[in-house]
Amino acid sequence: MKIFRMAAPIAAMLLVACSGGETKQQETVEEKPRVKVMQVFKENVPQIATYTATIEANKTNNISSSTANRIKQILTDVGRTVRAGEVVVILDDVNIEQQRLRLENQKTELNRAEELLRIGGGTQQAVDQLRTEYNAALRAYNNALENTRLVSPINGVVSARNYDAGDYTGQNPILTIEQINPVKVIVSVAEKEFVNIHMGMDAKVTLDVYGDEVFNGKVSLIHPTIDSATRTFQVEISIANANSRIRPGMFARVEMNYGSANHVVVPDRAIVKQTGSGDKYVYLYKDGKVEFVKVQLGQRFGTRYELIDGLTDDATVIVSGQTRLANGIEVDVIDENADAAPADTTATK
Repeated sequence: MKIFRMAAPIAAMLLVACSGGETKQQETVEEKPRVKVMQVFKENVPQIATYTATIEANKTNNISSSTANRIKQILTDVGRTVRAGEVVVILDDVNIEQQRLRLENQKTELNRAEELLRIGGGTQQAVDQLRTEYNAALRAYNNALENTRLVSPINGVVSARNYDAGDYTGQNPILTIEQINPVKVIVSVAEKEFVNIHMGMDAKVTLDVYGDEVFNGKVSLIHPTIDSATRTFQVEISIANANSRIRPGMFARVEMNYGSANHVVVPDRAIVKQTGSGDKYVYLYKDGKVEFVKVQLGQRFGTRYELIDGLTDDATVIVSGQTRLANGIEVDVIDENADAAPADTTATK
């Protein structure tokens, strides 16, 4: 009887303890996550695309000789500007006089053969052969003349010099001349924008070296084919450079405006990244429950994102309290339209 009396209080205590644990566990299960929500809408969003590129010369010309020859003079140097038609290199002309005399002799023989044919003392075959030899010698002579005084075909600046006076010309160009007014950038544009690009279209260009200063450019060439591997095509943009502040090799950012599109815009706090992937999601709130919805992000506007796909107009999304959420669970809303941001369609670069 004593044993029974002692066991009874212990059993009662265990019963109370177990009952209390079940109550506490039940309360924990039934507690709903508390969230803040916001209603989102479609807006007309400017379709601004930004590309990175390297400044290039508008034209590049390599000054070379078609035949190996000794360099007599180089009349300019790296960093100097030259004009179209200006003589920049003089090569040895020691063989020019010999070629000129040989050409004169061939001309005399051709004239003599033509005169003999006229009076019946020669043949047409002989005249034709001499004329062929004379024309070939004339081309060689003119080519030799061109290759003794080399001129720049463009206005530009000398960007490279590979030889000195007294050197023999080789595989490398003697000089490289680049036209830097204007300059250009070449960007790879997504295939979907092909119908939106047109000649003369405006582009804004910024250079890291000049901070936020904007240089105006225009589309000057649209390559006609699409790269099947990258689904992009190349677009050349010309930039005026009268004061030569922009130099080839500078890093550039190019901004192009493709008009506007009517898309849903959400606060950045609504965006959830799935662990282990680059996919983005939002929690959609409807009828007291949440739904995990995959979205495709567009541009960022301050603290908001444009959504290309995923949500419909007038949807309600969760902007706070996502850490305890799972697809399909019930939640308590503690603040509606929280964190609503004023309209702002200035895209972040």
